[in-house]
Amino acid sequence: MLISTQCPLPGGVGQAGPGPQRPVRRHISNASPVIVMSFFGFWENHPFSVKTHTESADGRGQLYSVVSHSPPLTPLFFSFCCFSLRQVRDIHIGHYIHTMQGGSSSMKRLLTWATLVGSMSAVTKAACPFADPNYHLAKRDEGASQQTENILEEYEVDDSNAYMSSDVGGPMEDQNSLKAGYRGSTLMEDWIFRQKIQHFDHERVPERAVHARGAGAHGTFTSYADWSNITAASFLGGAGKKTPVFVRFSTVAGSRGSADTARDVHGFATRFYTDEGNFDIVGNNIPVFFIQDAIRFPDLIHSVKPRPDNEVPQAATAHDSAWDFFSQQPSTMHTLFWAMSGNGIPRSYRHMDGFGVHTFRFVTDDGNSKLIKWHFKTKQGKASLVWEEAQVLAGKNADFHRQDLWDAIESGNGPEWELSVQIVDEEKALAFGFDLLDPTKIIPEELAPLVPLGIMKLDRNPTNYFAETEQVMYQPGHIVRGVDFTEDPLLQGRLFSYLDTQLNRNQGGPNFEQIPINRPVSPVHNNNRDGAGQMLIHKNVYPYTPNTLNGGYPLQANQTHGKGFFTAPNRIVDGKLVRALSPTFDDHWSQPRLFYNSLTRVEQQFLINAIRFEASHLKNEQVKKNVLEQINRVSNDVAKRVAVALGLEAPAPDPAFYHNNVTAGLSIFNGTLPTIATLRVGVLASSFNDGSLAQARELKEHLSKEGVVVTVVGEVLKEGVDQTYSAADATGYDAVVVTDGTEGLLTGGKNSPLFPAGRPGQILVDSYRWGKPVAAVGENAGQALEQTVGVSRGQDEGVVVGEGVEQVVKGVEEGLRVFRYLGRFAVDEGAE
Repeated sequence: MLISTQCPLPGGVGQAGPGPQRPVRRHISNASPVIVMSFFGFWENHPFSVKTHTESADGRGQLYSVVSHSPPLTPLFFSFCCFSLRQVRDIHIGHYIHTMQGGSSSMKRLLTWATLVGSMSAVTKAACPFADPNYHLAKRDEGASQQTENILEEYEVDDSNAYMSSDVGGPMEDQNSLKAGYRGSTLMEDWIFRQKIQHFDHERVPERAVHARGAGAHGTFTSYADWSNITAASFLGGAGKKTPVFVRFSTVAGSRGSADTARDVHGFATRFYTDEGNFDIVGNNIPVFFIQDAIRFPDLIHSVKPRPDNEVPQAATAHDSAWDFFSQQPSTMHTLFWAMSGNGIPRSYRHMDGFGVHTFRFVTDDGNSKLIKWHFKTKQGKASLVWEEAQVLAGKNADFHRQDLWDAIESGNGPEWELSVQIVDEEKALAFGFDLLDPTKIIPEELAPLVPLGIMKLDRNPTNYFAETEQVMYQPGHIVRGVDFTEDPLLQGRLFSYLDTQLNRNQGGPNFEQIPINRPVSPVHNNNRDGAGQMLIHKNVYPYTPNTLNGGYPLQANQTHGKGFFTAPNRIVDGKLVRALSPTFDDHWSQPRLFYNSLTRVEQQFLINAIRFEASHLKNEQVKKNVLEQINRVSNDVAKRVAVALGLEAPAPDPAFYHNNVTAGLSIFNGTLPTIATLRVGVLASSFNDGSLAQARELKEHLSKEGVVVTVVGEVLKEGVDQTYSAADATGYDAVVVTDGTEGLLTGGKNSPLFPAGRPGQILVDSYRWGKPVAAVGENAGQALEQTVGVSRGQDEGVVVGEGVEQVVKGVEEGLRVFRYLGRFAVDEGAE
């Protein structure tokens, strides 16, 4: 059967005008009856008529229904017609819609009802199966699936044995953007990049395509000094100068409804509302990224997102397509190693660093420029979860990170980060053995020390999540005087993509910058006008430049007039147009090894275990082998240990990129936390033991002095009990203390209907297994603790037993600063 948008009949009731000039035909099955339902909304003064007919193979037309002009007071009219196509092989279905001109109201109404009657008779003539008493409803299912499949067949695309092509069918390559020389800027003429990234930008409506799950907060950045010797940026122009900020933290791959604790790169986007316009650092908690050219970003995200056929798995990379991409795109190795470490599962947003990822430029008023890297160093100290704990949290409390941030700010313990930069002379961009334009590389701090510029503190939660956190729209292109871009090809592409994405999220309207959370604190004067959602009332009726009628205003601001943004004068582009990455980007394995070497032995084990977990979910044997091949280029030891878990043969060493170098600042667990404020302690008590509750109150009083959040757990809620065992879980605490009088709940062996079997002991066991400090007050509670977790007193520094509350409090506070006791975690025998 063929469907055509052009009706073969010249007219009908009401004599419609000529149909479309170019029929569009589509093949569908002719095996079963087809029901066509059409409904149109129209008002009394705007009558319409629709004609639907078929044309059989011998050319005879059959009119089945005519719907015209609605009766008075009937704004919406519905009609449907059923027709049998059993004996028809090739059919044209045409629709004519026209407006009736002239005629009296009564005539129109008469015609309407005449048409309606005609429609009813047409339906009868069409032999609607529901009107046939001999036709059984069950027959609707016969062949229905096959018919739907046939309808869709023409639209199916089989990419096997084909070349890449544009959306209009032209063969092309789409893995490298077009640049002015190997290390030059990406060109706006690159239609391949624009088509690919723009299509990707519009794949999700209205939720963010990436970074959908997040939380945000307001705060203030305070500059330490006048930094005008290195940058003309106003917000860094004076000691003590304060600038409002809004920060949004997020995961990358998951949807808005996914869990906070999924293993992922975490977004760290900061907006500075400066007195010279908004400035955004749109970064992550990991200083490198998976790819080196923005044109590959859709490929990356398509590979890590859930499968398009079953939408599984959500917010996870433990599946074939993700690791297929990782193993075929070796630039992913460095970021992948970071994500497989504790950086992929931070304890909270407050306990992770932030990075600008790309290399940028600082530019002074007189045009001198240097290369820089942005760093936000957490003042709370770095801390992470362990993987099993993160998995349990995803089910127990999917909002763990956003709740933690909210609670910390509400308690007056808003988090702080020190903003620093690494500064490198322009001529040293290739001096360190890698290219500073490569976003998959870090600059070791030994080569370029951090220069602290100021402190950022978050101290106010949003009033409305949607209006602020959801509607904030960051862009790397939100730039201010004194900061400039580099030719990093990933950054170059993001400058286009983020603007396009925000247009999409704002339903195509260009005025998203006027949404309150996006408005700058400095005034806006330009010739942009109108568009959906325009909220400004422009008094200038001459919105063009140059002009005389408005006195030439608004004037042009540049380096010498109006303190405007200007591009670093010394930037040079010189090279042939190429669609390729620079050869200086080719080493993908040395820096992942540098990262791995810089971790503690247990952290290395965590990373290996994470890769084992992810790779064990892979179904394709070739993908598993490809993964081992790439890992082996980083470390043969890691590859062998992963291969054992996968039941694969360990590869021979591939030592071209092996080295023993290390660098500072990459380990999470090799130090203590500078503050324990807002960390959480669970006190296990008995609601029916007064002595136990008295100890719990005393513990809470002492620990609260350090800002520790204490939760007293009992069988039932009552005064002095904050949470029941039925609602409690080890994931809710950074340390656990057992009070005297609670030992029966741990070792009594009798189930209670007030909580799941073994819950009090399970809280203690899980806390111990996950490396957390555990403690007990009194000899009886101490023995119960040792019996429950299976450790003798003195074997583990993180196990504290004291006769009095004060002694236990001191031990718990020391344990919280250590945060996790890594000696409890097993390490592979024979590990290097």
